[in-house]
Amino acid sequence: MRFVIVGAGRVGLRTARVLVESGHEVTLVESDPAKTSRAVKRGFAVVDGDGSHEEPLLEAGVETADAVGALTGDLNTNFAACMIGKHHGCRTVMRIDEDYREEIYRKYADEVDELIYPERLGAIAAKNAILGGNVRAIADVAANLQVVELTVTPDSPMLGYTVGELELPGDAMVIAFGKRDRSMGVPLEDDSIEAGDRLAVLADFAVLEDVHRIIVGSASLPLAGGA
Repeated sequence: MRFVIVGAGRVGLRTARVLVESGHEVTLVESDPAKTSRAVKRGFAVVDGDGSHEEPLLEAGVETADAVGALTGDLNTNFAACMIGKHHGCRTVMRIDEDYREEIYRKYADEVDELIYPERLGAIAAKNAILGGNVRAIADVAANLQVVELTVTPDSPMLGYTVGELELPGDAMVIAFGKRDRSMGVPLEDDSIEAGDRLAVLADFAVLEDVHRIIVGSASLPLAGGA
């Protein structure tokens, strides 16, 4: 998947890092020369420009991106970037720093898919917001391992099967299971798999696509918004 992140500050860089480590393509948009230089030194692709304007976002590939994460500390920039991203069919995630502003920005940003509070959400949560869909990252365990929570859809080829009958690629394993609207717990071999059930799986990044296809039911990871 391809993402455009507006803002190469602390939140933007951390979110970009966890996305890249998960195998996604990320381009940052940043107007501060110092932040741009730091991001480039860390190996990120960066477009120098104001994220509230369309031209830098076009240069960053917003027309073909799956989502735009507007993660600067400036609410007006974030709002404008999300509106541009929405115009180009992207999923939009907007950073907002103060709780009391949520009601205001909900009123004027109905087209924004999700608001995030970096003070309460880490980079993993920001990544979840940008990814959307039926997969949620829980933790990056190692350089190549991740725990993900997958929600079973009516298209899953495993409907009616049990957890014990799941055959996952590589060394992927189910480490928790929960029925719809119930808390997750230790998976039992006889637990039946139905739409709405959630499975927490430990898997190598290389097999996540196959794990997603088997449990969720689509051929690839969900491409929300601009897919």
